[in-house]
Amino acid sequence: MTREPGEPTVTSSRPADASGRGRRSRRLSSYGVLLVSLAALGGLYAAVAPSGNAANRLPGVGAQTVSYGRQLYEVSCASCHGLNAEGGSNAPSLIGVGAAAVDFQVGTGRMPAATHQAAEEPRKPPRFSQDQIHALAAYVASLAPGPAIPSDLNYQATDPALGGDLFRTNCAACHNAIGSGGDLTYGAYAPSLSQATPTQIYEAMLTGPEQMPPFSNSQLSSREKLSIINYLMTTRNEANPGGNGLGRIGPIPEGAVGWIAGIGLLVGVTVWIGARA
Repeated sequence: MTREPGEPTVTSSRPADASGRGRRSRRLSSYGVLLVSLAALGGLYAAVAPSGNAANRLPGVGAQTVSYGRQLYEVSCASCHGLNAEGGSNAPSLIGVGAAAVDFQVGTGRMPAATHQAAEEPRKPPRFSQDQIHALAAYVASLAPGPAIPSDLNYQATDPALGGDLFRTNCAACHNAIGSGGDLTYGAYAPSLSQATPTQIYEAMLTGPEQMPPFSNSQLSSREKLSIINYLMTTRNEANPGGNGLGRIGPIPEGAVGWIAGIGLLVGVTVWIGARA
C-alpha cells in the first residue's frame, strides 16, 4: 500500500510488545524450572549421600569421635580400602558393613592386615586401644547403616542345651563341636573360639567374617544367638569327667592315644611274657 506524501507514518507497537513479554515469560519459566530441579536434586543427594556425622546414626557418638576415627582410618586403612572406604582391588568396600564388623576385625587383631591375605591370618593382639577401635567403628558406621556393636548380652539367662543343639547344627561343621576350630577344604581355616569374647562371637554371627555366612534374625533370633554363646562359655568351664580332654578336638587324638599307647603297651607286655616263657 502506497503512502501519500505528507501522510504521517503509523506503526503498531502492540505485536512487538506482546512478543517481547512472551519471550521474557518463557525465559523466567525456564529459570524457575531450573531452580526447582536443582533444589530437588540437592534434597535427593542430602537424603542418600553418606553422612560424615555419626551422631545422626549412633546415639551418644559425637562428631569429634567420628573425625578422630577418620584420621585413624586414613593412616591405617585407606591404602587398601580406599580413601572413602569404597574398596579396592585387594580389599572390599566398608560402606554399609556397620560398626560391628569393624569392632570384630580390629578388636581381634585381624585388621589392619599385615598382608592382603587377611582370611589366612590368625587372631593377633589388637594394634589399637578400645577407644580407637570405637572411633574407627563410629566413622565406618557414619558412612551408611549397618549392624551395630551389640551390648548388654545377657546370655546367662538363656538355655545352653538349646545353644548346643543350634551350634552343632549351624557351626560345628567348621568350628568343631565345642568351637576348637580346625582346617577346612581348599586351604580355608575355621579359628578356635576359645579366646573370643561373647561380644565378638555375637558380632561374627551378625557380620559373617571371611568365609563364614552371616546369620540374620530370621535364621537365628537374638535369643538363639545368646544361647549359642552360653553354650560356648559353659563348655570352657566344664570339667573333663573322663580324664585329660586332649584339647577337646574330638575322637582323633583319643583314638591315636588308644592305638599308640594302649596297643603299644599290650604288645610290649606280650613280648615280655614271651621272653620269660
